[in-house]
Amino acid sequence: MDFRDSEEEAAFRRGLRSWLDDNLPEGWLDGSFKLPAKREARYDFARSWQRKLFESGWMGMSWPKEYGGREATPFEQVIYLEEMARVRAPEPIGVIGLNMAGPTIIVHGSAEHKDRYLSKILSAEEIWCQGFSEPNAGSDLASVQTKAIRDGDEYVVTGQKVWSSYAHIADHCILVVRTDPNSEKHAGLSYLLVDMHLPGVEVRPIVQITGDPEFNEIFFDEVRVPVSNMLGEEGEGWRVAMTTLMHERGTLGIALQVRARIILDDLVSLAKDVRLNGGPAIDDALVRQTLGQFEAEVEALRFTGYRSLSAFAKTGVPGPEGSIMKLHWSELNQRMGEFAWKVLGGFSQIDGGSQHSISDGKWQYETLRSRGNTIEAGTSEVLRNIVAERVLGLPRSR
Repeated sequence: MDFRDSEEEAAFRRGLRSWLDDNLPEGWLDGSFKLPAKREARYDFARSWQRKLFESGWMGMSWPKEYGGREATPFEQVIYLEEMARVRAPEPIGVIGLNMAGPTIIVHGSAEHKDRYLSKILSAEEIWCQGFSEPNAGSDLASVQTKAIRDGDEYVVTGQKVWSSYAHIADHCILVVRTDPNSEKHAGLSYLLVDMHLPGVEVRPIVQITGDPEFNEIFFDEVRVPVSNMLGEEGEGWRVAMTTLMHERGTLGIALQVRARIILDDLVSLAKDVRLNGGPAIDDALVRQTLGQFEAEVEALRFTGYRSLSAFAKTGVPGPEGSIMKLHWSELNQRMGEFAWKVLGGFSQIDGGSQHSISDGKWQYETLRSRGNTIEAGTSEVLRNIVAERVLGLPRSR
């Protein structure tokens, strides 16, 4: 791989940088901008930012132009992520739609599905959530029990899903259901696109240790979903769901390595600012040794992402290598957060809002939130099995 931009890629980078300079919220680059205090207002801000990106042609990098995408090359997608990270641009709100629902609809959806949903995903007019995990079927997707019984031109859906990010504000859900209770586990699944405003849908937020209700439970009580809302054929839900998960982990990998770099850079700055043993913490040999270890891991993550990108550029399909990146990033992110608390010492107990707080509670929040990293998008245990079987070719353990 040539790590230098081609002429076209350099022009793409310049254009994006220019747009960001002109369109980031006032005060964003110098750090004076403050996000709204109320959660609903933050959602509105994220929605308006995503809409601005969409209207300017910066959403759906790989998506077809006819649905509002840009049809960018894989390498332009990396440049996009790098430049967004460089200025620490606001996060779009529709991450489930952008990274999971949309790519799956592009692959498996009908022309009607694409016309109906794709542009509204990009514009943040409609927000999506994921209905895969259940109380007794978290990482074992093939064991889901939420049932969908055919009744004429509708499916009647009954069951429960859990750990559904953004379900409390979502308009639609990508839902894996069991349509044939008598078949083998994988064969009896189907994949539905469900309107979250239908009668019988109930969402109960789960408050995390950060205080945010990011995850949710969803209850379906005889919800009637049109048969036309199925992706693929009845019984093909496993195949369609694998497309979703491959895009979730495959396209997520590059973004994760960029995020790891941001956290590490902030951690180095923290070590320069905080005092330890009478001097800056970064002068301590053990602190420098740990930061050096993190630096090596972040760079390894970056080059693993480039290898995965090269394969994606050749095949057009994300490979299982994305599981390596998600696994390593999630555990690295936890370790970096925990190390930040060690550097902070007693100040780690002072949350944001206090005059004595360091970084306004950033590290307290990041560390608490990171506990979910090794669960969401596949637990570390499941990802290790995937890496062993699909990357290393080891025999199955069961």
